[in-house]
Amino acid sequence: MPIPLLVQIPLDPLRLARIEAAGFEIHHAPTPWQRAEMIPRLAPVLRAVLTNGATGLSAEAIAALPRLEIICCIGVGHETVDLKAARARGITVTNGPATNDVTVADHTWALILSAARGIPSADAAVRRGAWMESRGPRPMVFGKRLGIIGLGNIGRQIAERGERGFDMEIAYHNRSPRPESPYAYLPSVKALAEWSDFLVIATPGGAGTRHLVDAEVLDALGPKGFLINIGRGSVVDTEALVAALTQNRIGGAAIDVVDGEPEVPPALAAAPNLIITPHIAGRSPEALMATASLVAANLSAHFAGEPVKTPVALPVD
Repeated sequence: MPIPLLVQIPLDPLRLARIEAAGFEIHHAPTPWQRAEMIPRLAPVLRAVLTNGATGLSAEAIAALPRLEIICCIGVGHETVDLKAARARGITVTNGPATNDVTVADHTWALILSAARGIPSADAAVRRGAWMESRGPRPMVFGKRLGIIGLGNIGRQIAERGERGFDMEIAYHNRSPRPESPYAYLPSVKALAEWSDFLVIATPGGAGTRHLVDAEVLDALGPKGFLINIGRGSVVDTEALVAALTQNRIGGAAIDVVDGEPEVPPALAAAPNLIITPHIAGRSPEALMATASLVAANLSAHFAGEPVKTPVALPVD
């Protein structure tokens, strides 16, 4: 008998089919109202939930699923899964590291180059017949300073592309230094921003990183500096970013994530010298199928009584 699985995020048919083929009965409820209808009806049989870092799974939702055994997060993020509630119930939590890091690093570089060279605005000007409008000089990327907040798998790949492809100086800030890294460690986000020409956010979301990039950090980045965010929208103080862009206190920004997405605050959408993409950094065909395959592997391992592939460490009292 297939094992019932609640999929509470939007998922394309190919990935749903990949997970279903591993022996799971899919109950797809990607909207809050679908979940409100489906969870009470299926609570007596649901044993697994598939979610992501943005949607998560609350303590209340966990309590409403008495047979729940495993929560799988399809991406690396798990910041809105209530890990304490999961631990109290003995529920396994997994995530999806290293499934889309190459794709995210590629997209990061698309944003860096687009922001530095003004690609979107130049394209728009030419299309409306204003050839001369966007022919002003734009900054080089080669040889500049690249600062990275969060030197995990994704941050490291971004750094390697910058060092090898663009001969950039690299520095980073983490909660703690990485002794194995060849790059310079700076003791604070503000110090990193002061040093950087391009400041990339590649850190997870959650309470510990909320508004890590605020007005003080943006002022440290300065009018020639560019902010790139492919981490989580919550890491940036949106109001401070809008003010910095509007007042030309930073050179520009390119972001793939927005706090509260998919809603984009009108002031942010209207901010000058800003590029926004709709959280697509990890969405290559190769990466999408890799995430589904890892979910299937974690679910299959759990229900076979084997260790899961990528467990999330649960908090200890």
